[in-house]
Amino acid sequence: MNKQEIRKKIKQIKRQFSESQLKELSLPIIKKLFLSPTIQKANTIGLYYSLPDEVDTHDLIDILLQKGKKIILPKVIDDSNIEMREYSNSKDMEVGSYHIQEPIGKIFENYSSIDVIIVPGVAFDNQGNRLGRGKGYYDRFLKKIPATKKIGICFDFQMIEQIPTEKNDIPMDDIITN
Repeated sequence: MNKQEIRKKIKQIKRQFSESQLKELSLPIIKKLFLSPTIQKANTIGLYYSLPDEVDTHDLIDILLQKGKKIILPKVIDDSNIEMREYSNSKDMEVGSYHIQEPIGKIFENYSSIDVIIVPGVAFDNQGNRLGRGKGYYDRFLKKIPATKKIGICFDFQMIEQIPTEKNDIPMDDIITN
């Protein structure tokens, strides 16, 4: 399958679940992620504020913040790029590009201090390859933080045998599923 066919197939599978069912399926993934040594040791964590069809990260973000972690979230700044912004609470969010909740906090530029980044995806494979939504925002950003540990999180049905890759695609170091 090519990338568009994979996106279409995963979208069809996701439609079989209600938003509340996906939230329920998110719980074991978030628990594994939270208990992972990488997250426990990390000081600065890049996360994403999930959409209704993604692994739900909202509670995790607030829990990690309460544990004293610095949380940074992406904000789309133009047709090609995201920047990271510091998150301090849910009031620091507004609807931004693509109708996504985005942070309005202080711009975060100390990329070398990011210990781990949690990356969403449409699909992943066992070689760590990731298929995003097709705009390349994450791949461009991940190039700026080559030493940072990259963890993809997804539902079991988003794991496929092989993702077609291109030279610009950045693989994950680890993938956590339910």
